[in-house]
Amino acid sequence: MAFEDFRALRARCEYSTIRNAEGDPRYEDGAVVPRGAWQPITEAQARALAARLGTASDVTVEIVRPPEPDRSGFELETLTAGPGDMNARYLGQALAAPGMPTTTVNRNSGRLLGLHLDNWDKLIYERTGRGRRRIALNLGPGARYLVLAQLDAQAACRGVHPADFAARHPHTGDCRAYVAAARLPVHCFRIRIDPGEGYVAPTEYLLHDGSTEGQALPSVIAFWLGRWPTGALPSLV
Repeated sequence: MAFEDFRALRARCEYSTIRNAEGDPRYEDGAVVPRGAWQPITEAQARALAARLGTASDVTVEIVRPPEPDRSGFELETLTAGPGDMNARYLGQALAAPGMPTTTVNRNSGRLLGLHLDNWDKLIYERTGRGRRRIALNLGPGARYLVLAQLDAQAACRGVHPADFAARHPHTGDCRAYVAAARLPVHCFRIRIDPGEGYVAPTEYLLHDGSTEGQALPSVIAFWLGRWPTGALPSLV
């Protein structure tokens, strides 16, 4: 994660661990969800999360202030073209009701995915960390969270398929199997995103989802997919 001010990050970031959902009809079988009991992150955790000099933009998470929409007639489709990717793809919007620990629904089954990997680029193992990142803008009216597990697609794939991981395409099922077999707790972090704020994240690489847990209002979020250099948008932390 790219940040400059630990206090600003700690004010909006908490940690917990993850588990496989059991017996919850809202979720797909084996879905990975946060345990809850969120705690403020420590300075040691923040240091471990911090992007180092030379960390590739493709795998970096940023909490940002997206461009201010021109209310005289702007189009969301072109909002992120200026920050560095004229070919960025507008993916649309999603509405989340308040009080949801995770927000993404499998449209085919109607059940929640839990923490998951996106698969827009359909990358093989060795290229999984080179996919496009996603910009998200919270349009409100409520706040929401970005939830990220401290587990990436390559680590999960290696752990579940030690003999032939290099020939595979890492996917959400690998992460679910990894968490089910893990001997030590896997941490996750939730980062508050207020209306008008956003994030840039490698959602093909990191296990993630949105959350409106503890919020009284719904929120709408807009998404784009593209390649933006780290620092293309003003950081909030």
